[in-house]
Parts: sequence; C-alpha cells; structure tokens
Amino acid sequence: MADAVGVSRSTVSNAYSRPDQLSATLRERILDAARQLGYPGPNPTARSLRRGFVGSIGVLFTSQLSYAFTDPFAVRFLAGVGAAAERHGTSMLLVPLPPAVTDARRAVENAAVDGFCVYCVADEEWALDVIRQRGLPFVSTAARDDASADERFVGIDERAAARSAAAHIVGLGHRRVALLADSVLPDAPAGPLTVAGVDQVPHPTTRGRLGGFADAFAEVGVGWAELTLVNVPGNSRSAAAAAIAGLFDQPAPPTAVLAGSDVLALGVLDALAARPAHDRPTVSVTGFDDVAEAAAAGLTTVRQPAEEKGRIAAELLLDPPADAAAGHVLLPTELVVRDSTGPVPRS
Repeated sequence: MADAVGVSRSTVSNAYSRPDQLSATLRERILDAARQLGYPGPNPTARSLRRGFVGSIGVLFTSQLSYAFTDPFAVRFLAGVGAAAERHGTSMLLVPLPPAVTDARRAVENAAVDGFCVYCVADEEWALDVIRQRGLPFVSTAARDDASADERFVGIDERAAARSAAAHIVGLGHRRVALLADSVLPDAPAGPLTVAGVDQVPHPTTRGRLGGFADAFAEVGVGWAELTLVNVPGNSRSAAAAAIAGLFDQPAPPTAVLAGSDVLALGVLDALAARPAHDRPTVSVTGFDDVAEAAAAGLTTVRQPAEEKGRIAAELLLDPPADAAAGHVLLPTELVVRDSTGPVPRS
C-alpha cells in the first residue's frame, strides 16, 4: 500500500489515525489508492495493541447472555454502566461465564477489554486471579472479606438490608416463614433445601441476604433450622412459582415468604394467584431490589439504586480515585412497605 503511493507506512497510518498530520491532497491520494487496492484500513485489533488499550470495559456475570437483557435489575445496572461508558467515550462488552470452569476461564482470558466490572459472580476469586494475571483493573459489586485495601468496590450492605425486611415480617408476628433464593448451592434441585448454616452458601450476595433474614428471626428465638429454605434454579418468576407452590399444601404452610429478589417474590405472588380463591392462603411476601414491576404488584421490598450502582462501578473503573478509600462505595438501601405484607392471619 505504502509502495503503491510512494510514501512511508507511518504516512499511510497517519492518513487514518492522524489526518491532521497530512495535507488534504496527500490524504485523499492515499485513501483513493486504498480504495482501488481494496485496503480497508489499519487492523483495529493490532492498533489497540500498539496503543495499549482496547477502548472497552467488560461486565462479568454468571448467567446466560439473555439474562442481561431480561432481568429487570441487570438491565438497570447495565444502563448505569453504559451511561458512564458513553461519558468516557468507551464501549462495553458483556462477558457471561459458561458453566464449565475451563471455558469460563478462557472467556476471561480472551476478553478484549481494558478492565472488568465483576457483577453477579458467585465463586469469583479464580476470576479475579485471572484478571490480576492479565494486569487489568476491576471493580466488584460483591463485598469480599479478603479484599485488599486498594481493590475497588461498589455495593450495599446486603445483610443489613435483608435484615430490615425480615425485621418488618417479625414485627407483624410471623414465625413460620420460608426463605427463597436462587442457586443456593451449585446444582441443587428446586424446592426445600437443607443447608447446615448460612456460611455454607457460596454466593456472597445470596449468603448476605439469607444471613440478614436469619439474623432478624434469631433475635426472636427462631433459629436457622426452623426456617424453611427453598432453592430456585435460576432467577425467574416461573421457576420461583414452581419451587414454592408445594409448600402451601403442607399441614402448616408458611405465613410469610422472604425472597432474595423481586423476580422471585413476584413468582411467589404468581403461585398464590394461580390457586383457587377458596384455597388461597394469606401469605406475606417480601422481595429485594424494587424493580419497576414491584410497585405495580404492591410488593414490599428493599430498594437499592441499580443504575447508580452500575454508573459508579464504571466510573471507578474508568476514572479511579487517587485515594484508595474512595474506591469503596457503600450505597444506601430503603425498606419500601406495600400491600404484600400484613399481620399473621387469624386461625
């Protein structure tokens, strides 16, 4: 290409990447020759390697790619990430992790990004090790006990937020309750599940929320073993409805269900609504997140700022603060009480 025009390779490169370095006539001559030769321009991958950055941030999560477009909280989180990315003139790459660890590790190793927002990843330490080996920065949305002082994090106090919802249910007199969460243990079946203690739950977010629920009941003498834990294989309304439905046919069904997300809580309401009116128990239901559908359903829930979480995560990645302490951001939550909760029904 350079020989055809009679210029150096750097001059050809400037015609594409630094046009201000050339006269308009010379640049047009180079571009015209390129069109005649079928040359599309510099390879963007090679150019990014030379520059030392790609111009894209990765969002790491352990679900199918469709989850990012269908889960209401994920959609709002990604909107926040996208807004910050646009402001910094960069793009966003979604990196779902396949179930097989080898494939998941390869996905992290091969992602062409300048850094990662680690969102909704259960056993994330191996992923963080791969990111560190690549020398890339990351921001996590799940607090880790072993995190170093310079690691960046944005999230909420999951345990305290969940405890506020459970304390509300305790205050209404409920003691026979079910706790509903998705993927409590790897490959666990749908329905009631026995777990020795909340510390056995691997996912940090799920562990925090279940721990907060348990804390509130422990204060009134209801131990972990007395709580009914229900596993849902995936954060979907239909899966939640199927997992919880059988509990309402037991001799002593729960009078309240505390769900680890609004999507799961809405599934519980679906399961109750599907029962005949004469056989529909009065059950208090709480969720978590306060997605748009929660208000319409009258769902009592814990509100957390999804878009702000995404925006701050991307900002911490793209414009890290000089003070390491400023890289740890704890966002506020709020218990929103609506019609889905009430006192224990009279026998």
